[in-house]
Amino acid sequence: MVLNGKVALIAGGVKNLGAESARELAEAGADLALHYNSASSKSNAAELETQLKQKYPNLKVAFYQGDLTTAGAVEKLFQSVLKDFGKIDIVINTVGKVLKKPITEISEEEYDSMFAINSKAAFFILKSAAAHIADDGKIISIVTALLGAFTGFYTSYAGSKAPVEHFTRGVCKELQARRVSVNNVAPGPMDTPFFYPQESPEAVEFHKSNGMGNRLTMVQDIAPLIRFLCTDGKWITGQTIFANGGYTTR
Repeated sequence: MVLNGKVALIAGGVKNLGAESARELAEAGADLALHYNSASSKSNAAELETQLKQKYPNLKVAFYQGDLTTAGAVEKLFQSVLKDFGKIDIVINTVGKVLKKPITEISEEEYDSMFAINSKAAFFILKSAAAHIADDGKIISIVTALLGAFTGFYTSYAGSKAPVEHFTRGVCKELQARRVSVNNVAPGPMDTPFFYPQESPEAVEFHKSNGMGNRLTMVQDIAPLIRFLCTDGKWITGQTIFANGGYTTR
């Protein structure tokens, strides 16, 4: 229970990697403030709450819905968590949107949406985290292995995640005096519902062939790394950790 007494805010925290990270941090003793974007995820939140409460009866967990593509919405989330929990020790941002299209087919509206979710939300989550996180805190953003594996058709996705690396480097320097670590984790293509809609069966097999063991990255591969960065990995800061089973190896 090395995180006993700590409060973790997870943006996008009720399904896929966010939910698995919540389970990892609950096991380590942290209380959880879990955000989700749309009303369609409310059932995921309820199911996760039941699972967590059954396994960890003393866990404090609260849920927050909101679109985080404006600075005001992000700050409202942080203020709500501070009101309910009194502090924030860990911030994890798993929010993201993917688009697979040739650049010649990407509309201005699609571009704006990609950067609003993958860049702007990440920036303002980092801003509010920097303002409100407790000393010795941990901030982790999820980016993508495509920052190190050049491929076509993901121009807007990888491009909108790339700024987060630079945001992270700057924020880590700003928070060093407070011993707050700030890092990114870059998974390979993950075996979640987030991945499949834009991929053909042939493309899925191609992505698998680039990973160790001929498989996609699993959320269970990444969540323990997030837990490590929140515990024993506290000396790591300003880094993007590529965890993708060799997907980016050339």
